[in-house]
Amino acid sequence: RMADYTTYTATMSEAAQAGERFSALLQRHRRIVFKVANTYGWHPEDRADLTQEIAAQLWRAFPSYDPDRPFSTWMYRIALNVAISFVRGQRVRERHTVPLEEGRHDAVAPPHRDDSDERVRMLYGVIDRLDSLNRALLLLYLDEHTYREMAEILGISESNVATKLNRLKVRIRRDMTGANQ
Repeated sequence: RMADYTTYTATMSEAAQAGERFSALLQRHRRIVFKVANTYGWHPEDRADLTQEIAAQLWRAFPSYDPDRPFSTWMYRIALNVAISFVRGQRVRERHTVPLEEGRHDAVAPPHRDDSDERVRMLYGVIDRLDSLNRALLLLYLDEHTYREMAEILGISESNVATKLNRLKVRIRRDMTGANQ
């Protein structure tokens, strides 16, 4: 019985230490969670739900984290996967939801962001129309990650990152100038 108690106590101590390490890392890199949640959540409630879901998935996956690798890269990968799954789930729910207002069957549009700069509003509109991978790529690019980091986070090659990023820049430029004409 004493051996069982000693093992139990040691296990609880290790779990507490892991919890403290996780908490410290999450606190240090919390900006990533908020950035991803704000990029993929259209409504404040969605952003709050997404933030909680990302934190929960990070905690569940923490035992598999390799401390020899950058925590931020690991965190981005999980956060983006959770966000992409969240958006896919929303689309499925929207397709299977009947509107409350009789006779109204149009898709739910993202809310208008209150911003006085027209170019910023246009950019938000372009971002809202991006698919999940391009949205993630843009987020990482704007966060000044290297192509190698982006490739590792997204699970694609560096050359694929470069190609997709160049196409994305052309698309954004085209959409932004097309909207001004």
